[in-house]
Amino acid sequence: MHMLLHHASWPEVEAYLERSKGVLIPIGSTEQHGPNGLIGTDAICPEVIARKAAEDTQMLIAPTFNVGIAQHHMGFAGSMTLRPSTMIAAIYDWVASLSRHGFDRIYFFNGHGGNIATIQAAFSEIYADRSLGREGDNRRAVKCRLVNWWDFKPVLDYCKQTYGSAHGSHATPSEVAVTYAAFPHAVKHAVMEPAIAPSGRFTDAEDYRAKFPDGRIGSDPSLARAEDGEKLIALSAKSLAEDFKNFTTS
Repeated sequence: MHMLLHHASWPEVEAYLERSKGVLIPIGSTEQHGPNGLIGTDAICPEVIARKAAEDTQMLIAPTFNVGIAQHHMGFAGSMTLRPSTMIAAIYDWVASLSRHGFDRIYFFNGHGGNIATIQAAFSEIYADRSLGREGDNRRAVKCRLVNWWDFKPVLDYCKQTYGSAHGSHATPSEVAVTYAAFPHAVKHAVMEPAIAPSGRFTDAEDYRAKFPDGRIGSDPSLARAEDGEKLIALSAKSLAEDFKNFTTS
């Protein structure tokens, strides 16, 4: 059985807690993804994959944390961001709220590489409460896990075989393909020039826009196909279902 927290009643959540103390939070970003990528890509991917995984695994899916660390994308219309300190505080409060009810295995399923350092810092804040606390607690300690949807080996292998050096690191054909599979009506078409975007480092929004004028980094998202997205969703969901089960029963 699975359910979405937003679609459940509180008695249903109480009943779920009798069976499992695990909850999954899709977490992503709201930022530009090149000329043909959806601004919601990094939030859409983990959300769609999680719902697919939930078809075969008992899983409660919390609301998607859909604005993350994207200050470097603010040179492109539609992008939104949090400061790292704001995001740490928000993650802390989300986990505190869920743990208050008895959830002690909080699985963050991530769609944006720029979130990783901040999510890990938030975990450190959460763990510090217990490490520095003076009073004992008989409850099982809260544990948090961070997994990126693309990091499962079958997904990495598929991307390498399908896109090769054109995969890149931002506005990748794989993530665009996942969104096209989820929302076929939102498919975009754009000319990529050059076909494979340049790569490199960046600092703030102005620096990013100057180095990557169409938003891509090292990628050719014109290769994105909905049928490939369907395969990527299935591959990632299968690995997620197994990993979530192992984590929440540990």
